[in-house]
Amino acid sequence: MKLLIKNGKIINSNKLFIADILSIDGKITKVKKNISTKNIDKIIDATGKLVFPGGIDPHVHMHLPTHAGYSSDDFYTGSRAALFGGTTTLIDFVTPHKGQLLCDALDERDKEAANSLIDYSFHISPVEWRSTLKKEIKKCIKKGITSFKMYMAYKNSIGLEDDDIYKVMKIVGEYGGIITLHCELGDEIEELRNSFAKENKLTPEYHCQSRPAELEALAVNKAIKLAKKANCPLYIVHVSSKKSLKYIKKAQDKGQTVLAETCPQYLMLDKSKYTGDFYKVAPYIMSPPLRKQKDTKALWKAISDGVVQTVGTDHCPFTLQQKKAGIDDFRKIPNGAGGVEHRLALLYTYGVLEKKITIQQFVNITSTNAAKIFGLYPRKGEIAIGSDADIIIWNPNIKNTISTNIHHQNCDSNIYEGISTKGAPEYVIVNGEIAVANGKMLKKIL
Repeated sequence: MKLLIKNGKIINSNKLFIADILSIDGKITKVKKNISTKNIDKIIDATGKLVFPGGIDPHVHMHLPTHAGYSSDDFYTGSRAALFGGTTTLIDFVTPHKGQLLCDALDERDKEAANSLIDYSFHISPVEWRSTLKKEIKKCIKKGITSFKMYMAYKNSIGLEDDDIYKVMKIVGEYGGIITLHCELGDEIEELRNSFAKENKLTPEYHCQSRPAELEALAVNKAIKLAKKANCPLYIVHVSSKKSLKYIKKAQDKGQTVLAETCPQYLMLDKSKYTGDFYKVAPYIMSPPLRKQKDTKALWKAISDGVVQTVGTDHCPFTLQQKKAGIDDFRKIPNGAGGVEHRLALLYTYGVLEKKITIQQFVNITSTNAAKIFGLYPRKGEIAIGSDADIIIWNPNIKNTISTNIHHQNCDSNIYEGISTKGAPEYVIVNGEIAVANGKMLKKIL
């Protein structure tokens, strides 16, 4: 298919200009003014619109198994929600069973993702140390997976001890990969959780109290030291606290490769959401939990200052019935919330329009930086000749109010319920094909 986009204001990470874009068979072939309209299958007039590279969400959990069942979005419904919001690439996770080879787990997960409507990649999680990991990690990197996710929490299931984290870091650093790390001190959190349980403090508000910002920040500091010793690049996921940012910036200032991601929930919401009735509070149970308003302000500044490089959603919704598994014990509430559909609109409305970040920083944190960090650039993350034709034509004047009644994630609650946004995709183009037009998904993409 030959698709021509005329007269749009193109926003790349380092350049802003008005031009036409021609894509042929899924690839961008020309970016210049006054491209001929001869023999074109479809022409879109983007006059007065903004044109972005398709969004890349570097942190989602589709079809995630838990004690309360799978997270409520699989790759089909989750990618559908992503499309409506302007995200055209997802990076999910491969979490092997104990004893399962990493590449076998990757193949299995790849089959689960086969019904995705958009492109995807993975981070792979070593969940235990074994002597074969070096060969396994090398094999994964040869397959194009360069990022490996570990957890400092959840030690009774998928988390690793510090010594094992260090050993994996050494291998990944040696082979030119990157470690992504969930930074919370797991042992101390378990002590707090169990202490609250003994005191019969089992309502959802104690989830937040059992995972204080200090335990995230101390874990971040420890992780930075381990990564430096191992000579391994480090990407810290879902940073939520001002205290963590201080350690990250200090390491960056010293020249260490430490990258940071935050999420819209930590920019938009705060711990006041943990007060109230179970069904009101349960949707906000996530790890790390929501923090104080001073943390949200610090995170916005960190994005503006370049301390935080990406914004992922940690998209992992559960229905209220699933959340109900912890109605008598907050420790049993499945952790996670949705947001893949709303990331771009929230960041544009409350970041760009409120002048917390520039429009080019918006493109960086929603697309370009993730592409560069995780080996997808320049195929993804840029409007350029040779890149995939994943393109968002953004109408800055569309107004919406986020609501469970109209969202596309497969969930009966929404943590952003009632929040107004300005700016939305008018067209979402995936590999040169129009997937969403004027708020409707085209039938041929289904």
